[in-house]
Amino acid sequence: MSAAADALAEYRPALRPRVLLSDALLDGAATVHLIKDTDSGSSFRVGPKEHFLIARMDGERSLREIGEEYAREYGRRLDGARWQQILRMLGTRGLLAGADARTPAGPAAPAGSAAPGGSAAPGGSAAPGGSAASAGSAAPAGSAAPAARPAGPAEPARGVLRGSVRLVADADATTARLHRAVGFLLAPGWLVPLLVLVVAMEVVVALHVGELLVDARELFTNPVLLTGAATLLWFSTALHELAHGVVARHHGGTVAEIGLRWRLPVVIMYCTVGNYLYLGSRWQRIHTALAGAVMNLLFLLPFCALWMSAPLDPATHDALGALLLLGSAQAIAMLVPFPPLDGYRIVSQLCGATGLAASTGTYLRLVARRDPAAADYPRRARTAYLGYGLGSVLVLVLILAAVVAAAHHLLTV
Repeated sequence: MSAAADALAEYRPALRPRVLLSDALLDGAATVHLIKDTDSGSSFRVGPKEHFLIARMDGERSLREIGEEYAREYGRRLDGARWQQILRMLGTRGLLAGADARTPAGPAAPAGSAAPGGSAAPGGSAAPGGSAASAGSAAPAGSAAPAARPAGPAEPARGVLRGSVRLVADADATTARLHRAVGFLLAPGWLVPLLVLVVAMEVVVALHVGELLVDARELFTNPVLLTGAATLLWFSTALHELAHGVVARHHGGTVAEIGLRWRLPVVIMYCTVGNYLYLGSRWQRIHTALAGAVMNLLFLLPFCALWMSAPLDPATHDALGALLLLGSAQAIAMLVPFPPLDGYRIVSQLCGATGLAASTGTYLRLVARRDPAAADYPRRARTAYLGYGLGSVLVLVLILAAVVAAAHHLLTV
């Protein structure tokens, strides 16, 4: 073996500290992992074999040791040319320690989506004997690493005329302060009793839904009370977004942006968790996605107490009842499993998939046409896509049934 080959085999590559790797995710018929450079906000997809190699680049193991592990796992060894392709790809993207970081291509992606890809600034040397001057394509999946694909589209620029604006300069620091103030509520001793109260409140709402529907109808005839209820519901949506950020921070996440977005006359607050798909576990990601709806319901607890026990005049009592119904409907609507709602992110995590809706549509069209390509999908993917498709139909039927029942009740009382 030549001196250059020996040097390459003993090279101990390390990813830069702020490079994140996701769990395995379904993407159509394939299984992929996302890799994100948090400094530039760019991310891309690689296959399981490539992830196997990249995840072991910790600065402790040499390429020889990583190659031996790869050979035991996949039954083949990588030659020097394949290693050079992998290292060149990582080096030109600025992912290896010692290589220049990529030039940011734009803001980070919204919560629940992969960060946008962007153009790369040429990195430094990737490994002994390996130039990183160009973003050379990687090897086929059966050999080493395929050409990396961007994980999502670039996000549009912010600005008053573009329909969104940032509210704070350092969203992560703001969320950190909020977490220090209220993070104790996420401890089981606090959280479990609060969740029990929320469930009890929703039982009360369900038992009085007919009465509350009438209250909601009457609310829309009183402009003053309607304005007050709408303001409270908007404030609830703001807390919803901040709850995502606080829970993500609790699980080690970072918040990239807090701001306002509008499509007049609707103005909403948003909170972008920059590394949502890279949080430590699937359940941490589910907790983060669920936090917003739970916050909406927690916000209603004091109003429920007033509605049930305070000596109020009839108009105020009925307005609080309408607020309970509308606020509960708002929270439940966020859990509907359609993009871009929180329920969709939760179901995507349960299925272990990225682009679940699009992949489901593609697979079901193949099945409907009896295309042989449908058989190429692994069993896990077939189960996830068929389950999501049938579940979506069921949810639509339930929503339609609820709307019809509510309309029938209002027309007959």
